[in-house]
Amino acid sequence: MKSAPAKVRRHVAAIFVPLLVGAALVSGDQLAKSTIVYAAPDSVAGPAVLKVEGAVPTPLSLTAEDLAKMPRATAPLTADGTTTTYEGVLLYDILVKAGWQFGHGMTGKPMASYLIATGKDGYEVVFALPEIDPQFSGAKVIIADKADGAALPAREQPFRIVAPEDKMHARSIYSLVKLEVVRLRP
Repeated sequence: MKSAPAKVRRHVAAIFVPLLVGAALVSGDQLAKSTIVYAAPDSVAGPAVLKVEGAVPTPLSLTAEDLAKMPRATAPLTADGTTTTYEGVLLYDILVKAGWQFGHGMTGKPMASYLIATGKDGYEVVFALPEIDPQFSGAKVIIADKADGAALPAREQPFRIVAPEDKMHARSIYSLVKLEVVRLRP
């Protein structure tokens, strides 16, 4: 059996050695009356947030409640012979809310702009911004928070990108946490 990597051993030691030393400094009677509580950093989670960052004039932190107040759209996605209808907000509308200029504002240097979408696990996909602009190609990419009228399945939460026009669904990522706009030509 392999031993744990050094980084993991240091982390475990940083947590448990102080506990053991502290326990050795108190009497058995005091130890029996005390309670040691260790809370993992993730245990106090607030509402899920979608960050919209990068070259947008107005960076955003959107909650599910924020998305629920925006214009809604649906998109079907077929995988493994099953079609699911996702509901959410057009990616276009989210970027407009962040102040991104589409249409004539996209001509010239902004045409070399793209968006990186990142999931909780670090998986990233790219969308060229002109492909989601209705005045160019107008792909109806949505940021979904519902599937078939109910909350997203747990593994897809908090949000999911649905790109129904893609032939392969590798860009329809789930557990979406960040959208970052990048301008190649400032």
